[in-house]
Amino acid sequence: MASHIVGYPRMGPKRELKFALESFWDGKSSAEDLKKVAADLRSSIWKQMADAGIKHIPSNTFSYYDQVLDTTAMLGAVPPRYNWNGGEIGFDIYFSMARGNASVPAMEMTKWFDTNYHFIVPELGPDVKFSYASHKAVDEYKEAKALGVDTVPVLIGPVSYLLLSKPAKGVEKTFPLLSLLGKILPIYKEVVSELKAAGASWIQFDEPTLVMDLDSHKLQTFTDAYAELESSLSGLNVLIETYFADVPSEAYKTLTALKGVSAYGFDLVRGANTLDLIKGGFPKGKYLFAGVVDGRNIWANDLAASFGTLDSLEGIVGKDKLVVSTSCSLLHTAVDLVNETKLDKEIKSWLAFAAQKVVEVNALAKALAGHKDEAFFSSNAAAQASRKSSPRVTNEAVQKAAAALKGSDHRRATNVSTRLDAQQKNLNLPILPTTTIGSFPQTIELRRVRREYKAKKISEDEYVMAIKEEISKVVKLQEDLDIDVLVHGEPERNDMVEYFGEQLSGFAFTVNGWVQSYGSRCVKPPIIYGDVSRPKPMTVFWSSTAQSMTARPMKGMLTGPVTILNWSFVRNDQPRYETCYQIALAIKDEVEDLEKAGINVIQIDEAALREGLPLRKSEQAYYLEWAVHSFRITNCGVKDTTQIHTHMCYSNFNDIIHSPRIPSTEEIADRINKMLAVLETNILWVNPDCGLKTRKYSEVKPALKNMVAAAKLLRTQLASAK
Repeated sequence: MASHIVGYPRMGPKRELKFALESFWDGKSSAEDLKKVAADLRSSIWKQMADAGIKHIPSNTFSYYDQVLDTTAMLGAVPPRYNWNGGEIGFDIYFSMARGNASVPAMEMTKWFDTNYHFIVPELGPDVKFSYASHKAVDEYKEAKALGVDTVPVLIGPVSYLLLSKPAKGVEKTFPLLSLLGKILPIYKEVVSELKAAGASWIQFDEPTLVMDLDSHKLQTFTDAYAELESSLSGLNVLIETYFADVPSEAYKTLTALKGVSAYGFDLVRGANTLDLIKGGFPKGKYLFAGVVDGRNIWANDLAASFGTLDSLEGIVGKDKLVVSTSCSLLHTAVDLVNETKLDKEIKSWLAFAAQKVVEVNALAKALAGHKDEAFFSSNAAAQASRKSSPRVTNEAVQKAAAALKGSDHRRATNVSTRLDAQQKNLNLPILPTTTIGSFPQTIELRRVRREYKAKKISEDEYVMAIKEEISKVVKLQEDLDIDVLVHGEPERNDMVEYFGEQLSGFAFTVNGWVQSYGSRCVKPPIIYGDVSRPKPMTVFWSSTAQSMTARPMKGMLTGPVTILNWSFVRNDQPRYETCYQIALAIKDEVEDLEKAGINVIQIDEAALREGLPLRKSEQAYYLEWAVHSFRITNCGVKDTTQIHTHMCYSNFNDIIHSPRIPSTEEIADRINKMLAVLETNILWVNPDCGLKTRKYSEVKPALKNMVAAAKLLRTQLASAK
């Protein structure tokens, strides 16, 4: 019985690749040092999978930055601004595309489907001269082979590559990217023939765009592409891998009729409806790679349930044609549970990170072949049972409160203009009031204080004193800049989700549960394992301390329920919206306590609202309905005089965000004027586009100074226009 892994995390169990990359970028280590770390990581992953008994082990899923950028390099699709003059693409050009350099900006980055991973978007147009410029896929196949591991090389499929691209600057927005298919297929053919020559017997094309809403023209492009590749692919087993959602029935028809293809991979965790399509008809003699182990979460697989699914599929496709797989690449989960020495033992028994999921895939394959590891299956069943019955998971009071929410839509009793009037009487702000988004720069000194407090090296009193001092500095700075609504700067917070999760029940935290977000940047999502509640106030002490330092309004700062949900590993034993409503009730308690403490402006950030948007149009309205409802629950109980703000970042990182550039007063004034063309003066605020945590004070002070000056300039202009 065969087993397969779609892809594996690259960062390493202790983020070895992150540190090697950053050291190389800082000029502290050589390209050779970086290549050595990478080679060691690759060989340990291949060896680990081979030792676990995996038959179809992937290669070329490692990346120094991003797999789409690797494909761009393979195709030689380097934008002209990087002055590449041909030849094999090396680190200099590769990292310039990823990160920019002293003279030119990076390529744009955007979300990879509905995950929290981000990829580098190819910039294409009619004039791109494609050429085979990175032999990485072939090199890594050979590298594994030299280590005695025969792998399945993985390439991003040609059609998905084009569908994920964008027209380059200066190219018509309407340029048909799929028209470039004929120009990139010759390079795919070269890669395939080199892989064949090197001894590959399988090849995997990732075509995840097949799960999207595609029109018939786009589906036809898949048919054309694989018909064109058919003769090059002869003699190879070709797997087309899809993931992240159901494959729609039209796409399923297209996919299963592709020429030259011998195997199809499906996500059966997020795509349970695909099971019905398979049962309704699967092409005879083809392989089914069944993705039953979740690549996007940290829960141990329910082996008995997966075994049942696989057993029924075996009846349809035949014993020798069924391959047990992961639902998608394991890139989106944490690396290895072995490194979690501080996690509670019971909770740990409910989890599986990437290394454990490899073992689960193999255990399922062996069980199907009649070699069931009874001990492994029974300890899995015991962990599943303990999770279902654990009193730590279920909190009756929370369940009741969440169930009671169903009867209302939690809209405020009065209309918005009435509330704005009441708030203005209370706050007495100028037109175009200024504020900031919440965080101020986190200095090395500040991080040291938090670290020492966590390690119990300084007392609670010393810690509180240090944080109060920082808040008073930030308050004084904002007063000196003449900002209208102040913030306390969040010096006590490590992360906008973790800070709240650590104070809510139902959350657990890892030490090494890092997941790649982009490049060398990793995030460590909290784990929501049980019903969520708020044992005591979380931010009231700091916000009221800050308010006592100033006569100006001090804004309370909270992270909203949808963002906490979307940036965590969420329990999979109840619908996501139920968990979201529970978090909303906890935040509601906090909002009302802030109000009682005299905080009149409260910001509830929903930075990740769009991150949870389903891939398919048909499911988006339902998501937005419960997500927005969750937000309304948090603040439906406040007085009319309390002003609620929110902040949303969008998931397309363009060059204006997180940039050290200091915009001039004129530039900011010009931007405000553009907004005034479409918005009423009484609702427009002037603020930065994001928190200032990652910036330096040398950037923040002049930028905010110019921002306030721009707001004052426009106030004067508006007053004289009247």
